[in-house]
Amino acid sequence: MKRLAIVLAATLVAGCSWFRSGTDTGSAPPLPADAVVYQCDQGKRLVVRFPPGAKHVVVMLPDREFRLDQTASGSGIRYSNGRTTLHAKGEEAFLEEGATTTFANCKQVAK
Repeated sequence: MKRLAIVLAATLVAGCSWFRSGTDTGSAPPLPADAVVYQCDQGKRLVVRFPPGAKHVVVMLPDREFRLDQTASGSGIRYSNGRTTLHAKGEEAFLEEGATTTFANCKQVAK
């Protein structure tokens, strides 16, 4: 029984994020259909899922994923969880974590 629990836990951990393919092919697994990819300063890549009809987004980073809820914005759209905020307008975006802009000058690119 203990061995089954270990195998099950390992399987769940391996499938937690689309970034972790578990293969050495060098290619990332396909992105979800509702994902938008942004290329940002310093060669960073930001992936954001915009679920249809939802008032939230899911930010997908290589080491974590998290949800941000839509909030009031004077221009464009804004999503936040109180600590992290995504600002987007047209094909441009930036992500702030606390008082630091961690993804700056992001431009939407083809998947």
